[in-house]
Amino acid sequence: MTAVSEKKSEQQPAPGAARRILAIDYGRKRIGLALSDELGLTAQPLTVLHRKNRAADLNRLRDICARNSVGLILVGHPVHITGEESEMAEEAASFAERLTKAVRIETEMVDERLTTWEARATVSQAGGRRNRGRDSIDDVAAAILLRDYLALRRENAATAERD
Repeated sequence: MTAVSEKKSEQQPAPGAARRILAIDYGRKRIGLALSDELGLTAQPLTVLHRKNRAADLNRLRDICARNSVGLILVGHPVHITGEESEMAEEAASFAERLTKAVRIETEMVDERLTTWEARATVSQAGGRRNRGRDSIDDVAAAILLRDYLALRRENAATAERD
């Protein structure tokens, strides 16, 4: 997993405040959300927002960030298995830029290859499709994106300590 780009924000949590990470699986119809714990160790699906319009979507995300003490937002960067950008890549990057301006929280684009595939497999193995009905699995895909990001961050921190 690779951080594709990073946007700095003007608003930062108070020193010592818990910072959660919000992961977003962006789509034209739905936005899947997942949230870390305060220590940045675990990732849990949060919800799926059904898109309304740009302003309403950004307002709902601003409220979610405020309620959950979010200090970093990850937006899935949709690339093909070969690493080439998909048709949604530019749209997701534009969304991330608008989101950064709207919520004033650091935002990173993160490679989301195979997260939807893994989410489908995970939900299917758990028998979750019956419980979810026709609901999407975008929140599970966001949780997988976040889980992988957190694991890579821990791995990088451990490597830095050894060096």
